[in-house]
Amino acid sequence: MKQTALDKFSQILVPIAGRLNNNRYLSVLRDAFMLSFPITIFGSIVVVLMNLPFLDLIMSAGSLEAFRHAVGNAPQATMGIMTVFIVFGIGYYLSKSYEVEGVFGGAIALASFMLLTPFLLTTDSGETVANVIPLDRLGAKGMFVGMITAFASAEIYRWIVHKELTIRMPAGVPPAVARSFTALIPVVITLTVFLLINIVVTQVLQTNLHDLIYKAVQEPLVGLGSGLVATLIAIFFIQILWFFGLHGQIIVNSVMDPIWNTLSLENLNTYTQTGTVPHIISKQFIETYTVGMGGTGMTLAVVFSLLWFMRSRQMKQVGKLAIGPGLFNVNEPVIFGLPIVMNPLILVPWILSPMVVTIVTYYAMSIGLVPPPTGVAVPWTVPIFINGIMATNSLAGGILQLVNLVIVFLIWFPFLKVIDRMNVKNESSEAQAGAMAQSGQSIAQ
Repeated sequence: MKQTALDKFSQILVPIAGRLNNNRYLSVLRDAFMLSFPITIFGSIVVVLMNLPFLDLIMSAGSLEAFRHAVGNAPQATMGIMTVFIVFGIGYYLSKSYEVEGVFGGAIALASFMLLTPFLLTTDSGETVANVIPLDRLGAKGMFVGMITAFASAEIYRWIVHKELTIRMPAGVPPAVARSFTALIPVVITLTVFLLINIVVTQVLQTNLHDLIYKAVQEPLVGLGSGLVATLIAIFFIQILWFFGLHGQIIVNSVMDPIWNTLSLENLNTYTQTGTVPHIISKQFIETYTVGMGGTGMTLAVVFSLLWFMRSRQMKQVGKLAIGPGLFNVNEPVIFGLPIVMNPLILVPWILSPMVVTIVTYYAMSIGLVPPPTGVAVPWTVPIFINGIMATNSLAGGILQLVNLVIVFLIWFPFLKVIDRMNVKNESSEAQAGAMAQSGQSIAQ
């Protein structure tokens, strides 16, 4: 009966997940975020160095201020303008997916985004300064308008190219010159479209598209994504997709990353300015307190259980193979070796443990017991405890991970013991059968 129910659920879920995983726009969005990843890691390293808790003990107040001032533009030039990299990445990868010139697609997307960006800055005193770009427009606040603009501009650009509304140069013209002339008409038409949009919004509606989309789309979505319920739903789907052998992290993150990354940028901006963090849920919350505990599903505790408390040779062997990668949050050996995929005996702890840990972590941070992640990007391969400290800039962040590790262990242990007893019984039966076969051969001889 259980297998039948799983089969029916699989028949519904797997095709949907497959379509999401192969969706052109979600794949492009994922690749664009990965383009910005190494750049934001650099900015995050600098933020960590600027805020090491013992700096005030080894440096004078003046030296510490001078050090932070000297390196302070690194986070702004990387994480602070993350939307710029994502806009270019979307234009580039979407154009390449249509087999048109990717570099021009990225450049057009970026220029279109800039056409919609107000070159005005209002100071705290109410004074308006012209011909400057507010940094927040290139960061968290401009994230959604940037993504929408990048997708739209790249679609217009590739449509014009596919319609062959281009200038073709003679064969002897250098390739770089020929490509520039080929892109000329698509560039002019695409940028004209966004210039007209900006004119309508600014002159007729008396606002700018950044504020319009931020209030109508981004603010409600970010508010929803920062809640515990939406986070638990996302984690549930990550786990259930992995159960059926699909990479749940990639599929769900393709949808949720824009929201989680926006929350991370807002956290980082506020933290660097005031030392406080406005949101508990963010990209770093998800990565540090789910993936950062042995991989998807927080399986490092499972690996420890296999090594130390199970008697089955098969389970101990899986534990030995999985412990090395698991310490660096790679858990395919335990997912496919235990196995977790399509194993109804461990469906309950596989889904339950990350959801329980998420609830515990959320409330520990909401009551102030542990500080939330600051928005600093921590590579997902950093081992447990260290990544918790780096993400929260607090020893409490690492200690909370160890508490969570115990919670996962307690949830998984009864289910693993059931499987272990079954395996031990099967291994014993196989050994007895082998011994009897050898005895029979000896008698025959």
